[in-house]
Amino acid sequence: MTNTDISTEQSKEHKATERRLEKRFRKALTDYALIADGDKVLVALSGGKDSLFLLEMLAKRSRIFKPRFSVEAVYVRMRNIQYESDCTYLHDFASKLGITLHVVETEFNPNTDKRKSPCFLCSWYRRKAIFRLAQDLGCNKLALGHHNDDIIHTALMNLFFHGSLSSMPPSKPLDKMPITIIRPLCLEHEEDIARHAASAAYQKQKKLCPYERDSHRSDIAHIYRTVETMSPEARFSIWHALGYDNATSTQSTPPLSPITPI
Repeated sequence: MTNTDISTEQSKEHKATERRLEKRFRKALTDYALIADGDKVLVALSGGKDSLFLLEMLAKRSRIFKPRFSVEAVYVRMRNIQYESDCTYLHDFASKLGITLHVVETEFNPNTDKRKSPCFLCSWYRRKAIFRLAQDLGCNKLALGHHNDDIIHTALMNLFFHGSLSSMPPSKPLDKMPITIIRPLCLEHEEDIARHAASAAYQKQKKLCPYERDSHRSDIAHIYRTVETMSPEARFSIWHALGYDNATSTQSTPPLSPITPI
């Protein structure tokens, strides 16, 4: 095969990946009614490939006539933990998309707050900061970058460790504030997002968290890949079991579950 043939084949694969991503994104927005006219959406930006892709897709979609909605983004910096993305890169990324990025700071003391693990507390305080900003900005939707694989892995973890077949729904109204959490990437496959991130040259986040360690999530991901080799339809079977092929479903992970990521 010549270099020209290889280049042509790669171009075809790239276009096929982009079509799949766009098709699934539109389907998620439509099937689960994630966006409506007049919505103000705040995207939780971590700096990872998933949230960057989410911001890119929502920014592009917001320029289409219907539905009319606005998008802003937030990145949370934890003062006492040196675990952060390059904010200059995030600002530039958002700016090129015509999106305003808000950087907010928060902190917690793992030495005095013994209610949960440092990882749980970090996620908890980040969430609080994001919810507070969403209310201050008047946002009624909070978009998180969980894709289909994240949701399935969480379902399996809850099944194995909590005895509950539940996960993170495509849409979930909050009880105590007028905000709905949405997951527009809920139908996207991580493999396709990774391909897009590579072709778009997303900058990778440096991981410097002092509390970072191996978790069961990577083990579950390995188990799931093994199951998929035995049953290629496993992804769709689990999704059906969760009830998420019913667009009205708001089933969620058990409250305060430590395995639910932001």
